[in-house]
Amino acid sequence: MARNYASLAFTEPVKAVQERYGSRQTYERVEQHTSFAGLTATEIDFIAHRDSFYIASYGENDFPYIQHRGGPRGFLKAIDDTTLGFVDFRGNRQYVSVGNILTHPNVSLILIDYAHQARLKLYAKAEVVELADRPDLFRLLDPADYKHTPERMLLLHVEAFDWNCPQHITPRYTLEEINGLLATQRARITQLEEELKRLQGTEIRR
Repeated sequence: MARNYASLAFTEPVKAVQERYGSRQTYERVEQHTSFAGLTATEIDFIAHRDSFYIASYGENDFPYIQHRGGPRGFLKAIDDTTLGFVDFRGNRQYVSVGNILTHPNVSLILIDYAHQARLKLYAKAEVVELADRPDLFRLLDPADYKHTPERMLLLHVEAFDWNCPQHITPRYTLEEINGLLATQRARITQLEEELKRLQGTEIRR
């Protein structure tokens, strides 16, 4: 547990459950040593390599809504050590997350690196920014090489984060990661095929 996360996550009902199941003493010590001075280089680098994340908001009916957001690697950008931002692409046009954020800006994010079984959790206050209001911000955030229709931007003012336990994260790999893992093997196969052709050519000449 790190960086102020416990002070937001551990409400009184949560503490009561921890007490009931025997983990409260451990997490009480953790709470005494948490602080938040912004994202470090480790978190910023991790975020820069993600091509998706999950964001939870809640609406007027008090039900949470969890949405997957995806794009090119690095589309979620760290503007500084307490602010993240991304361009909101046009999707199915339900606007549930955006509508929730307009009245309830508190959100929670989970970012996962499946290949390395790493998971980063964030608490933030979200801010909707119209494209016409901040062209400078759009130039910073827009993934110009990615096919998309921008509708608005979202800023995430980070209030806490924590690295989650890697247990139960099943390793999964993107095509890019698989190709990277196989590159050495493919190069070796090509080398052996060329060697075989050379040897066969030598045998024929004999």
